[in-house]
Amino acid sequence: MTTTRRAALLLPALALPPLARPALAQPAWPSQPLRLVCPFAAGGPTDVAARLVAEALSAQLPQRVVVENRTGAGVVVGTEAVASARDGHTFLYSTIAHAVLRPLFATLPFDPVADFRPTALVGLIPMLMMVNNDVPARDLRGLVALFRDNPGRFDYGSSGQGGAVHLATELFLHQAGNLRVNHIPYRGSAPAMPDLLSGRLAMILNVASDGIAPTQRGTTRGFAVTGERRMAQLPEVPTFAEAGLPGYEAYTWHMVLSPAATPPEVVARLNAAVNAAVGEERMRRRLEDLAMQPRSGGGPEAAAEWLRAETAKWTQVIRDSRISVS
Repeated sequence: MTTTRRAALLLPALALPPLARPALAQPAWPSQPLRLVCPFAAGGPTDVAARLVAEALSAQLPQRVVVENRTGAGVVVGTEAVASARDGHTFLYSTIAHAVLRPLFATLPFDPVADFRPTALVGLIPMLMMVNNDVPARDLRGLVALFRDNPGRFDYGSSGQGGAVHLATELFLHQAGNLRVNHIPYRGSAPAMPDLLSGRLAMILNVASDGIAPTQRGTTRGFAVTGERRMAQLPEVPTFAEAGLPGYEAYTWHMVLSPAATPPEVVARLNAAVNAAVGEERMRRRLEDLAMQPRSGGGPEAAAEWLRAETAKWTQVIRDSRISVS
C-alpha cells in the first residue's frame, strides 16, 4: 500500500472525535457522619442547643451528626480544630464568641473571618436585666438614676471578661449615660448568682435562659429583656424599649460555620438542612424552651451578613470600653 493511500485511509479516523472519557463519579455528601464541634463545655446551654440541632439534622441528612465538645482558651481550641479541617464533614457550632475573637485576641492560630464560611444562623437568645431584691430601685429608670447618682458604688457581675454578658452590660452602661458600675467577672454566670442573691452584686445583665428560673421564683427581679417583644416565660418583664431605653439591643446567638475549604455546594446543602431542622415545629418549641428565638430561611449570605454586623458592633464596644482578655 502506497504512503499516499495509507494516509487517505487514516484521515477519516483522525477526523473522528476522541472517545469521551467516562465522568468520574462524585462521592455523595455526606459520605460519613458529620462532626459538629462545640467549643463549650458539655451540659452547658450552648451544648444543649447544639445537641438538639444535631439530633434534628440527623433526621434531615443520610448520616448522623455527632457533637464533639472541644474546650480550651475560651473557644480558641475548638474553633482551631474546625478551621484546619479539610474533610467536608467537620463544622463549628458557635456563638457571639466567634464575632469577638479578632478584637479580643492579639494573636490567633486561625483567622475567624478568612478561615470560615458562615453557614446558617440558628437563633437569637435575649439578655435579661436581673437585679438584687434589696437594690432601692423599682424599675429600669430607677436603676439608671441610682447608678447615675452613685458612680462607682455598685458592682455588676458577668460570665467572664469579654464574654456576651460583659459586652452587653458595657453597651447598656454606655447607652444609659456612660454610667460607672464596677465589673466583677466570674467563670460563668452560675458562679455569679450567689453573689447576686446575697447583694454582693447589684445586677447582672444575663443570658435570658440563665435568668428565667430565679426571676420566676422571685429571688431576683427582672427589670427588662432585649428584643422586640416580651418573653413568653416572663410576660411581666418589659422590653428595654418599654422600660425606657429604646434602641438598646444585645443578644447572644448560635450559628453553624463551615471551614473555608468546604465546597460551596456542601455549605448550601448544610444551610438548607439547618433551616429545615430549625423550621420544624417541634424543634422550634424545644429551642424556645431554651429562651431562643429560632431563625430559619436565610441563606449562607444572610448568616455572613449577620456575623459581619455583629463583629463590627462589638468590636466598637470593646474598643470604647477598653476591654482586654490579656
